[in-house]
Amino acid sequence: MQRANQILQAVRKLGEQRQPLTRVYRSLYCEELFIAAYGKIYRNEGAMTPGTEDDTVDGMNLAYIRDLIEALRYERYRFRPTRCQPIPKEKGGTRPLGIQNFTEKLVGEVLRMLLEAYYEPRFRESSHGFRPNRGCHTALAAVKHRFIGASWFIEGDIKGCFDNINHEVLLSILARDIHDGRLLNLIRLSLKAGALDNWTYHETHSGTPQGAVLSPLLANIYLNELDTFIEDELVPRYTRGRKRASNPEYNRYNRRYQKAVKRGNLVKAQQWDKQRRQIPSQDTHDPNYRRLSYIRYADDFLLGFIGSKAEAADIKTAVGTFLCERLKLTLSPEKTLITHARTQHAHFLGYAISTQQSDTRHMPREGTRVTTRAANGKIRLGIPYGRITEEIRRYQRQGKPIHERGLMHFSDAHIILTYQMRYRGLVEYYQYAVDLHRFGRLKWVMETALTKTLAHKFKISVREVYRKYHGKRPVNGYTYKTLQVEVPTTRGSSLIYWGAVPLRVVKPGSKPLVDIIQRDMKLHYNDLTKRLRADACELCGATSNCEVHHVRKLSDLKRRWAGRKEAPIWVQRMIRIQRKTLVVCRKCHKDIHAGRPLPNKRISTPGEPDDAKVSRPVRRGDCGKAP
Repeated sequence: MQRANQILQAVRKLGEQRQPLTRVYRSLYCEELFIAAYGKIYRNEGAMTPGTEDDTVDGMNLAYIRDLIEALRYERYRFRPTRCQPIPKEKGGTRPLGIQNFTEKLVGEVLRMLLEAYYEPRFRESSHGFRPNRGCHTALAAVKHRFIGASWFIEGDIKGCFDNINHEVLLSILARDIHDGRLLNLIRLSLKAGALDNWTYHETHSGTPQGAVLSPLLANIYLNELDTFIEDELVPRYTRGRKRASNPEYNRYNRRYQKAVKRGNLVKAQQWDKQRRQIPSQDTHDPNYRRLSYIRYADDFLLGFIGSKAEAADIKTAVGTFLCERLKLTLSPEKTLITHARTQHAHFLGYAISTQQSDTRHMPREGTRVTTRAANGKIRLGIPYGRITEEIRRYQRQGKPIHERGLMHFSDAHIILTYQMRYRGLVEYYQYAVDLHRFGRLKWVMETALTKTLAHKFKISVREVYRKYHGKRPVNGYTYKTLQVEVPTTRGSSLIYWGAVPLRVVKPGSKPLVDIIQRDMKLHYNDLTKRLRADACELCGATSNCEVHHVRKLSDLKRRWAGRKEAPIWVQRMIRIQRKTLVVCRKCHKDIHAGRPLPNKRISTPGEPDDAKVSRPVRRGDCGKAP
């Protein structure tokens, strides 16, 4: 991947230096870029889902990549329409999901790699959606640290953002930095490809299809204009004063307290101290002090403002006017709200956000014995009201936990793992919430439903379920009771358990969490790309015309052939090497899909257990011969 890395590093350097991108279209002729893109997206669940044609990742080979590069070289490549699939929303209704053919996904991934390398250094720190090494938790940590003392929250939501992105405005934004007409025309073709809804073709005059590989990056490039407007115009306009003016009333009580201390009247000093702690030490309505902070995740953004409500309304109007006039977008009136930070909760990324106010919580300053009001002005991240009740309702009927009928035909390990993944996912997402302990109620309900499901499946009592699956697991020095089962595997056994998820609040920014997008800008050969470039059939040893056979899930193969006398050779091999891909010659690939018998030369494969490898020499003419 040396040449591909050199291309991306050169593009990234131009982005850092704010220089225009020229003659970049010829970078699409690099075969290593397409191999790297294939190595990134073949794992996705949608890689085996066809779009408008029967074009999936199955059967990928080097010749196909070279033909695709040739079509791009002579500008013969055209994007095909996406297939629209309605996806239900949580609050009712549906949203269209665009499903592309795999070829469009591959070209889109190469374009994404080039554009991300150029634009990533240019994006603002306030943007956290669909970016490398960022996610929901980095946005929440920024809110926690940068919105201290906010009086008002302005919750922003752009109405139908992805569906209403103006193509001409987007292309004009790209044309400012990309001085390459062929690349801009290729992006234009991807935007104008159209969509098939119930096999009816619809032209796309605006928007980027949700589900397309390139859409999140194009949306970030588009909304970067909003980030620039707010940070370069609104923030300087509504930021003034070094510090708030002191409160005269607080100063008066403070002087009385100090006099009482000097005179040795400790009883009176305590009375004055108690009264002064009920009053803010600074003027909360100081007209010469203003602060405005801003965070955006995809099309949702949050503004924290220290000032009057009238000025907060002016900020909201200014943002709405800019979106309408410059970006041709509108704010959702139902979701764009002005919230009082100390008495109400703003909702952002599933959290309830407010500014704390407590005159009774005192803590000493760092390195001193002087106590101050520690909570006032700090940002509180909490669980929204009704969120846990909504989750509990899923496992109850008439107010009591019941078994889950949809899991009855699965194994006990699968049932336990399903409940554990659901619970752990919620707890880990809300690890920043100060009221994380409230999930204890959900844990009890889910555990009751889990034990009832297992009891109903095996026709035993709940007490017997606890006896059968009882276990313990240490986590961070504490031992938790669990329900667990040991599952045999090819390399020993694996322990599946329920519970042992600590309900301990994590300090924002103290450790990386699982939702952060990990993306290395430097490309490497992974296992599949190495096997593909070797161009050797892993069944018969042929060394030409090899392609990759893909399956959707390896577990599907195991379940399909479980209990049968003997699985086909290719199934045994994929299970042995623990891969859902197999590099085979064209003849073997046709035989796999036709169900015909295959040779079994047991060629050495990277990642295969040592006991499964043999050092038998393989001749090129062995392809298709009986074992």
